[in-house]
Amino acid sequence: MFDSIVLYFESIPPVIAALYATLFTWFLTALGASVVFFFKNMKRSVLDGMLGFTGGVMVAASYWSLLAPAIEMSAGEGFTKVIPASVGFILGALFLFGLDKALPHLHINFKETEAEGIKTKTPWQRTTLLVLAITLHNIPEGLAVGVLFGGVAAGIPEASIAGALTLAIGIGIQNFPEGIAVSMPLRRMGMSRRKSFMYGQSSALVEPVAGVLGAVAVTFFTPMLPYALAFAAGAMIFVVVEEVIPETQQDKHTDIATLGFIGGFVVMMMLDVALG
Repeated sequence: MFDSIVLYFESIPPVIAALYATLFTWFLTALGASVVFFFKNMKRSVLDGMLGFTGGVMVAASYWSLLAPAIEMSAGEGFTKVIPASVGFILGALFLFGLDKALPHLHINFKETEAEGIKTKTPWQRTTLLVLAITLHNIPEGLAVGVLFGGVAAGIPEASIAGALTLAIGIGIQNFPEGIAVSMPLRRMGMSRRKSFMYGQSSALVEPVAGVLGAVAVTFFTPMLPYALAFAAGAMIFVVVEEVIPETQQDKHTDIATLGFIGGFVVMMMLDVALG
């Protein structure tokens, strides 16, 4: 079945393929958010385990799907070969660092007084701050899928449709619990099921936008692909270290979150090696 999907994606323009793939990752976020229609509460331990899982997937994807190909396609030997990946990685982390400082947001398991970003004269609702926090997670994820499809369009041998689809599948898998992790706290705060779902799925709408932009950018500027792949990796690692891991360490379920992280890493590694 996977081979058939690869053949189909090879038959359509890579930018359109990037759009379809990131719409798939958004759909799985919406599917996760829809769980709120069936449950009002979910154990904190389960949510922490899910968040840990998303972190593990993001870290594994950063290396297996992004950094390793970026280094492999770079010219030169020794330190010269790793320079594009190093520069792109740092720039990606700095990009998310800037967004983190500028965009008001609130981590899922944090108190409202611990909101980050620029302070506004009129306090933003907790709901909006929570959604913006998850939106930050999703920017590098959509970008990562897009730049891989862009590399295919540019004819880079190291970039493949199978690799891009594998990354999209991995990100989609971790988006499912991420959708739950957004919608459930909103429902627990007293928001209606419909509104909790709408806010939960909307956090991933940025992925198709970032995916298409990433694919188009690499298509027109082929030499930037190693930098773009590493940029997405740096942004994802920044999100994991600055947001995902702290969110899982705010309660007594740290061991469950850690095991979830290990599980997510193994799942993404197996997907990338087996399919990509």
